[in-house]
Amino acid sequence: MSESDGAGRYRLSFSVGGLFVQEAPIAADLYLHRTRDWTQVREALDADNLLQARTASSARRMGRELVQRMAELDDGELELLTEGSSTERAYLMWVAACRRYALVGEFAEEVVRERFLLMTPSLEPERFEDFVRSKALWHDELVDLSESTLRKLRTTVYLMLREAGLLTEAGQIMPALLSEPLTRLLRRRQPSQVRFFPTLIPLTGDDDD
Repeated sequence: MSESDGAGRYRLSFSVGGLFVQEAPIAADLYLHRTRDWTQVREALDADNLLQARTASSARRMGRELVQRMAELDDGELELLTEGSSTERAYLMWVAACRRYALVGEFAEEVVRERFLLMTPSLEPERFEDFVRSKALWHDELVDLSESTLRKLRTTVYLMLREAGLLTEAGQIMPALLSEPLTRLLRRRQPSQVRFFPTLIPLTGDDDD
């Protein structure tokens, strides 16, 4: 499980912010056109408060989290993020979160996508909590999560889904409207990362590289 820490442990530090859809182009532009180095991007974000955080400590937290997620995207994805539509940008930041955090990616595939394909597109809060408890059978780091921490993680994941346009305020899963350029980029990964989305688009296609 490449997206988790150490010996298969889940990263659980994704409760900082949502998808960072508005902030992402700033970091992507710095990386693509100025630094080609994520460490330098983070330093620039901090030094100039480019994320317009209220305090220096919150700016550092946001900058660290943003850079860690965006480092999961390759150059082609970053270029689409800066040049594409707002929908493509939101979807790419959802992909970045799914790659960075295995727990989020597995929830996207095993619960969100699965419920959509089974035509049961409601996503009640307990769906996330039940999912985490099922994963605790193999992940000790989930066993002792407090109820408040579990709620915080769920609140963040559902916020990201809403910001990506994949979940309504009423808790209904919305189909992803993946563009052809984005679909091609997602299919280049193995396994196909179309799996992170509620969509009827096939995971692979005849035109894939």
